[in-house]
Amino acid sequence: MHTVIATPPDTRAQPDPYAVSAEFYDVLQAHDDDRRVRHLYGPAVAKARLGVVDVGAGTGRVTLMSLARSEVGVHAVEPARAMRAALMTRLAALPATQRARVTVHPYTLGEAALHNVADLVVCHNTVACLTPNARRELWASVHDALVPGGRLLLQLPPARLPAEDRHRDFPVQRMGRHEYGGRMVMSAAGPRIRTRVDYWVRGTRGLLRQHTETFWMWPATRSDLTADLRRHGFTVSSARHDPAVLAVTLRQGS
Repeated sequence: MHTVIATPPDTRAQPDPYAVSAEFYDVLQAHDDDRRVRHLYGPAVAKARLGVVDVGAGTGRVTLMSLARSEVGVHAVEPARAMRAALMTRLAALPATQRARVTVHPYTLGEAALHNVADLVVCHNTVACLTPNARRELWASVHDALVPGGRLLLQLPPARLPAEDRHRDFPVQRMGRHEYGGRMVMSAAGPRIRTRVDYWVRGTRGLLRQHTETFWMWPATRSDLTADLRRHGFTVSSARHDPAVLAVTLRQGS
């Protein structure tokens, strides 16, 4: 008996935009990001009664915090394979009771096709890297994933293009005999922001490795995003939130 493949598999290499950063993210940024995630979204997660959707879950900061601070099901949406590998490894180390509450979706939220599964959606460190068209598609998918009255919390992208290059050095971290470091440079490039990240690893004899990865971001003001979300059935939440976050609620009957 022979196996018949009706459709040839797609063997073309699929680029992973986080193939480099996935190795360095937890070492250089996760400690500060973990603290920020707890501050920005922790109180809302603790109030979730149906489910939480983590859009752009990355290596799992929002997902793990949601499992720790709530008793509801958590949907971790992460299409990037490199980031998802770190996420899966971290989730595999959790107790079985927590693993039973989390589902990892290796797609975009639209491709995951979630319907009425949550009363809270979190977009942390995600919206800035989406084109305007992709953002509108995301709002429609968030609408589908939420129940009426559910909330969306999103970390705001930069409101405008940088007038000059912005530099950020990551604090050097030591692991065993090696030191890890990096630098991020943001600069205007037409209507987009070019974000270049340089990583390096040094040993006792000097530089061992260095890598570069470039990301693109699209600026948008709070008012522009609010107007766009209103067209998709959302209203601005009356609850107080950090200025870095836009909080909106899905209208009843939308």
